Amino acid sequence: MLNTALRAARPVALRAARPANSTPFRALSTTAARRSGAPPPQLFGSGGKTGEIPTDEQQATGLERFQLMGEMEGYDAFDLQPLDSSRVGTLQDPIKVHSLDTERIVGCTGSPAESHELHWFTLRQHKTRRCPECGSAYKLDYHGPEHHDAHHH
Repeated sequence: MLNTALRAARPVALRAARPANSTPFRALSTTAARRSGAPPPQLFGSGGKTGEIPTDEQQATGLERFQLMGEMEGYDAFDLQPLDSSRVGTLQDPIKVHSLDTERIVGCTGSPAESHELHWFTLRQHKTRRCPECGSAYKLDYHGPEHHDAHHH
């Protein structure tokens, strides 16, 4: 009922809000958007058809869709495997941590695994970090876009 009243009042309110000397036309730009290279992949699905329940592939968006598309192509989009704990990383030979972002949170339990309490710390792209407990060194192995770090705050 409220929607019906608002729908009826909208044209009158728009006419009253428009200045007397304005025209009902808007400026229109026909210039094509300039892009370099291919457009980014779409991270939203097509959605379900009317009357049907959509599948995960049709309704997934964002990171969930990224992970689903990766699984469909046969690779793990997010590397969730544990890091190498068979050795202690050194500054000359740190344990490499794969990342699509310029920073990643890492947990160390020592070498061999579970030899000390879990310590969390943040790895950043151009800095090697050491675990405060065992001294094992970790380095970010960045695989994302070339200028991604310019957008971080």
